[in-house]
Amino acid sequence: MKEWLLSIVDQFNTAFIVDDRWKYITKGLGNTLLLTLLALVLGVVLGVIVAAVRSTYDKQKDEMKKGVGKRVLSFFNSICKIYLTVIRGTPVMIQVMIIYFVIMASSSNKLLCGVIAFGVNSGAYVAEIIRSGIMSIDQGQMEAGRSLGYNYVQTMGYIILPQAFKNILPALANEFIVLLKETSIACYVGVVDLTGGANIIRGITYQSFFPLISVALIYLLMVMFFTKLVSILERRLKNSER
Repeated sequence: MKEWLLSIVDQFNTAFIVDDRWKYITKGLGNTLLLTLLALVLGVVLGVIVAAVRSTYDKQKDEMKKGVGKRVLSFFNSICKIYLTVIRGTPVMIQVMIIYFVIMASSSNKLLCGVIAFGVNSGAYVAEIIRSGIMSIDQGQMEAGRSLGYNYVQTMGYIILPQAFKNILPALANEFIVLLKETSIACYVGVVDLTGGANIIRGITYQSFFPLISVALIYLLMVMFFTKLVSILERRLKNSER
């Protein structure tokens, strides 16, 4: 028993203490959080644009007169549908590799490649979340805004979107949690995230247990923490509606 404990301690020291190898994990954690946050911001921006185009087309296509405006809106709606189909229909790992090895092959900024790849991927899912939120708002809200003298864009910005975001905040928070876990594959293109840090330690020490278990526990704790925040957010939103 004593020899077994000594062996475990020795493996732990080799994995994390010797040469301050624990810094690979802390650096990876920082990169993981930064990558997730920036990708989510990019995803929300793309999602808002795509959702606005898609919902505007769905709401206005029957009322708009035939002309340049309707054709332009129809064109951009088709582009958005292609984007959603392609991104949601292909694996995120393939998208990351295409961005890194094909589209941005000349760039040496691996973190930027990861942000763009995961942001574009997240944008497709955020777009559908936001569009569902917009479509859930009663049409009377749009008519009320127009009766106040707002144009379509002002009504969307001042009346529709604030209500829609309130309804979809929990879903957006869950998308952040999903994105946090998905970024673990960024190590395949050389990003030193949590998983990448564990792989560096494995390559140096030829040990897998402590590096992989520690990363799994960190992901688990982060997901539990953010899930708790989402549940608190949902409760407060419900209380504010009373």
